[in-house]
Amino acid sequence: MKRLRPRTLAAALALTIPAVLLGAPAAHADPVGQTSGFYVNPQSSPAVWAAANPGDGRAAAIRSQIAQRPMASWFGNWSGDIGRAVGGYVGAADAVDKLPVLVAYNLPGRDACGGHSGGGAGSVGAYDAWISSFAAAIGNRPAVVVLEPDSLGDFNCMSQGQINDRVGMLSRAAAQFRSKAPNTWAYLDAGNPGWIDASTMAQRLNQAGVANARGFALNVSNYFTTGDNSNYGNRVASALRNYGYSKPFVIDTSRNGNGPNGQWCNPGGRRIGTPSQLGGGAEMLLWLKTPGESDGNCGVGGGSTAGQFLPEVAYKMIYGY
Repeated sequence: MKRLRPRTLAAALALTIPAVLLGAPAAHADPVGQTSGFYVNPQSSPAVWAAANPGDGRAAAIRSQIAQRPMASWFGNWSGDIGRAVGGYVGAADAVDKLPVLVAYNLPGRDACGGHSGGGAGSVGAYDAWISSFAAAIGNRPAVVVLEPDSLGDFNCMSQGQINDRVGMLSRAAAQFRSKAPNTWAYLDAGNPGWIDASTMAQRLNQAGVANARGFALNVSNYFTTGDNSNYGNRVASALRNYGYSKPFVIDTSRNGNGPNGQWCNPGGRRIGTPSQLGGGAEMLLWLKTPGESDGNCGVGGGSTAGQFLPEVAYKMIYGY
């Protein structure tokens, strides 16, 4: 089987920065709809659940509509030796010539406002070492990495000292991927359209080193429609020009099929969105949050913990009820 050459990530996925972000006339997005370039993790939580419960009436739908879709895998302080965990995952994807999507989620004091996913590295130094090992484990292999969901939206729940530490860690993280994982496209998380205004988010992204990253990510674990995110992302990209550059963005579409209902923590009646693809109003639409994994002890996930797979929630999300 032909192997993807490390330097040909863009060619392998036929991706280009959307021309509208560069100030050029808008070009037609690649007519995707096929996701053969992305890695499907056979050990995702819905895949493991479906395999363990073949007689469950929900298993077939969960397997075909969720488990067999390309999704991101999240890495944090639960992952053990991060170099081994990331290296093994990226290696498995590389062995079958697919592109892995990873989320790094280990900042100290993460989820400062929400609280359900608190934790992270024990110190600034510990995080710097962790993310350095993360990047080094990918090495020259192609990958997409989203850095630290919530990290630039939580400032109102943090002290100035904590903010300074955070933007420093993010800036160094972006530089680590640039130097140690040159064929990785790293995206800094930039919240969602309902959280921070575009000009403020652009300022925060600039402070956090997005100039050294591929771009920014929107709607991670949230529900805003792809259209709303695309409009917001274009405003953020335009505002970045105040700092002398612009950047493309990706959108998490894993749970935005019915749009938002004003709640962020396990709201009912949500639906899976467009599967991972190229284009579609952003550089990529990606399933970053795994449909059916809980946001925490709240909403229709009452009694659960963040990240726990809830088959009934997943099943209902397939049909939007």
